[in-house]
Amino acid sequence: MTQLSVNVNKIATLRNSRGGNIPNVVQFCELILNAGAHGITVHPREDERHITTQDVFAIKQFLLDYNRKHSTHKEFNIEGEPSERFVQLVLKASPDQATLVPVTPGEITSDHGFLLKDISVKNSISPIIEKFHKSGIRVSLFMDTNLEQYKIAKEIDADRIELYTGPFAHAFDGSEEAGKVFYKEYEAAANEARKQGLGVNAGHDLDTNNLRIFSHLPHLAEVSIGHRLVSQSLIDGMEKTVKEYLKILSKDS
Repeated sequence: MTQLSVNVNKIATLRNSRGGNIPNVVQFCELILNAGAHGITVHPREDERHITTQDVFAIKQFLLDYNRKHSTHKEFNIEGEPSERFVQLVLKASPDQATLVPVTPGEITSDHGFLLKDISVKNSISPIIEKFHKSGIRVSLFMDTNLEQYKIAKEIDADRIELYTGPFAHAFDGSEEAGKVFYKEYEAAANEARKQGLGVNAGHDLDTNNLRIFSHLPHLAEVSIGHRLVSQSLIDGMEKTVKEYLKILSKDS
């Protein structure tokens, strides 16, 4: 079954809009895991507009305690730009997975993958992957459906790629048929990634509508979902929402 890692950035955004600790991010992490999710994702940006450095370590400690208490292993995935700030944060927090994401100053959300054909980009990422591996951290790279770049991702020793699914989701929002056209690109991308020896993750604007198609992507190991899952939970409640996502990912729906 494809693993579901829930991104809790939006919970932190709501909290930060008022100050204080309501809603409590760690409390929501517990709700999410109790509903059956396989892990928690955070993207601590430099401006701390949602997840803060304090959140990262609070969630890390919560996951250690939760896994010990329940004799399980729920994963921690930290996303961020390939900067010294992010590298040091990841090394201190020691998550199961670090997902490197290209960040454009001023962007609202991530909207493109790495261009590894750019030598400067490749050379900036390669030593970071090496550092993370020395600390036993799995590394995923946020990528578009540009198949020729996956060989480079493997050359610099990435473990997985995370397919940026924004184009697919936005096409699907227009019509299911348009989404199916884009899906073919992702199918080819996943097969090529597997051919190169890379694992396949995916994320961005996936929801219970478009996942009915995307959950069938070959070799899909994990999806990281935040904005649309949290938005749906405002209507249906977090437990029901997470369980609905899990049902679709299990392909039993």
